[in-house]
Amino acid sequence: IQSLRAAFKNPSSPFYIPPGETGPASPDEPPKSSESIHSAKQGCEPGEQSMSMEEAAGAAREALISMGYDGNSFWEQNISWGHHDAFRQVHPSGILTFLLTGRIQWLMSLGNTLGGKERVQAMLAGQGVSLILKSVNIDFRRPVTFPDTLLVGHKAIVSSSRTQFTLAAALYSYTRQSVVADSESTIVWYDYDKLRKCDPGDEAWRVLRDDMRAEYRERVGRHGRRA
Repeated sequence: IQSLRAAFKNPSSPFYIPPGETGPASPDEPPKSSESIHSAKQGCEPGEQSMSMEEAAGAAREALISMGYDGNSFWEQNISWGHHDAFRQVHPSGILTFLLTGRIQWLMSLGNTLGGKERVQAMLAGQGVSLILKSVNIDFRRPVTFPDTLLVGHKAIVSSSRTQFTLAAALYSYTRQSVVADSESTIVWYDYDKLRKCDPGDEAWRVLRDDMRAEYRERVGRHGRRA
């Protein structure tokens, strides 16, 4: 017990609690928004800078928008201690789950554009024409560890196919201020009533292509045209 109490008073200890402050309510509680994103860690890695949660969130959003990701798809994922595996980092299955949650956020935004709340509920319930995942590839670029928050973004990449398209995704770390994983999924338009893939019609494709153009216009407007 004495050694544990000493750890609470030792600034170099991960259990250190500064005078006048209280510890987290639970082991998984993320840093408070008013404090530095690095305050729970002992120093920063090369290239990392200490910033508030608000600054980190804004920088992450700007970064993903500059890469062409749809702002309406953004999903903020807090990393908890329970996400760690035996190697003290988020297990790959956790990254896959975060991508799934972000993909559903993107689907809800698409459904709302196509037909409002009723269309969103139908697409989520697998009623009528919706989407189904065919395949997914993930590149794990850097370890993800607690404490951190990830911003998950998606963007559609439309080809000449009338039944499927590519959905790109990126996970951006507030702590590292960089992409820690990215992904490409093949998404198929699927008629759940007839149990087969389908062409969703010109309106659905128009919405996807308009979203792509809107993302490009926003990116150019914020950062200027690039060669």
